[in-house]
Amino acid sequence: MAWLMLLIAGVLEVVWAFSMKQSEGFTRVVPKAITLAAMIGSFALLSLSMRTLPLGTAYVIWTGIGAVGAFVVGIVLLGEPLGATRILAALLIVAGLVLMKVASPQP
Repeated sequence: MAWLMLLIAGVLEVVWAFSMKQSEGFTRVVPKAITLAAMIGSFALLSLSMRTLPLGTAYVIWTGIGAVGAFVVGIVLLGEPLGATRILAALLIVAGLVLMKVASPQP
């Protein structure tokens, strides 16, 4: 259950990052509200997952999901550039996430 909460927390991190971008510096009400709600949900689920997962594992996985997710959303929804170096960087992050999961004790 901790891993599922952590996955959802990571997805909510992507949601708040995207909605923060859409809020244009918190000047737009709806994206600002989505940002704040997603942040609260993300932090709450991260906190709950840390009851059983090691701090380092939970935090690395959470930020990694957010980083790679924001990278993908930026490309798909915002038309950000996709280059070989950026793809390699994202793949290295994913490899690190997989290694962290494999190396972590199972709750």
